[in-house]
Amino acid sequence: MEMMVIESPPECPRYMGRSYSDYNSDRCGEFPLAGSPGASAGGASTLRCLLVSSAADYSDEVVRGLISDLDSSSVESQRRAVMELRHLAKHSPENRLRIARAGAVAPLVSLLSHPDPQLQEHGVTAILNLSLCDENKGPIAAAGAVRHLVRILRCGTPAARENAACAILRLAQLDDLGAAIGRSGAIPPLVALLETGSSRGKKDAATALFALLAAKENKARAVEAGVVRPLLDLMADPESGMVDKAAYVLHRVLSEPQGRASAVEEGGVPVLVEMVEVGSQRQKEVGMLSLLEICEESAAYRKLVVREGAIPPLVALSQSSSRKIKDKAEALIELLRQPTTPGVNRAKAMP
Repeated sequence: MEMMVIESPPECPRYMGRSYSDYNSDRCGEFPLAGSPGASAGGASTLRCLLVSSAADYSDEVVRGLISDLDSSSVESQRRAVMELRHLAKHSPENRLRIARAGAVAPLVSLLSHPDPQLQEHGVTAILNLSLCDENKGPIAAAGAVRHLVRILRCGTPAARENAACAILRLAQLDDLGAAIGRSGAIPPLVALLETGSSRGKKDAATALFALLAAKENKARAVEAGVVRPLLDLMADPESGMVDKAAYVLHRVLSEPQGRASAVEEGGVPVLVEMVEVGSQRQKEVGMLSLLEICEESAAYRKLVVREGAIPPLVALSQSSSRKIKDKAEALIELLRQPTTPGVNRAKAMP
């Protein structure tokens, strides 16, 4: 049976053609300067206005000077330099390339292991902003950013953890790097962020996990890290604002046997059937595709799905969808209507 491949969930970078930071500066990148240690609210606001208004006037010499200050023995000088570079990279695609080519990547990556949590926070955001330029992703990865980002995911400030998740998302879009990121230990702290983070943190974690789960070996890691339970909790809670995102991540997990087993054990079948019954059109479709994954190779799972009352809403879906979705829904209905007793199945299998 031909499988329908879900490329990206709603609002994921490949789906939208841009990252969260590109279309919403508060989504996956910047955080306000006001209240930052070492600066008063008024001073920070003034600095920010100055940076925004004069970003285009920064010469290459000034940029090189800021990069040099990243290695200063003064934490205050480092903080000021990384804040300026961070904002230059945020407001100008050209500056992202210019800053990276001037040699900023290695010293910014070094800041990710600095003992000062605010410097870490600013460093992560600067790396994230530079990573919005595809040309910068390779140098960022080559500078060893991944292991530092994983450590920040585990024990950084809340803002640093969220931005580290976004940066990992960007790097995971590099060919063959997703599996390496998974081997570096990124998945367990992303699952923890999905489970216990803020609303923003949960969204960032879900999107990063979706990207990483494109690599087959990462799916088993995610299941072992307990990803299924928080995904189902988010899918069952419309107030979370995460139903679609969580459903798309779960669909990727279900392509592996251990993912299907975990979803059934955690009570995923009732959640998916309800989604097909009362969800939005998109939710009905991804719910149906997920049930199809669960049912294709297991008569026992098919019995569970039938007992949950899946056939009537699947019939309704098959009558109100595109041809491709209609075909998938009808294939699932046919599976669910097959006899499930062992004797009948064996008889059918005989030539």
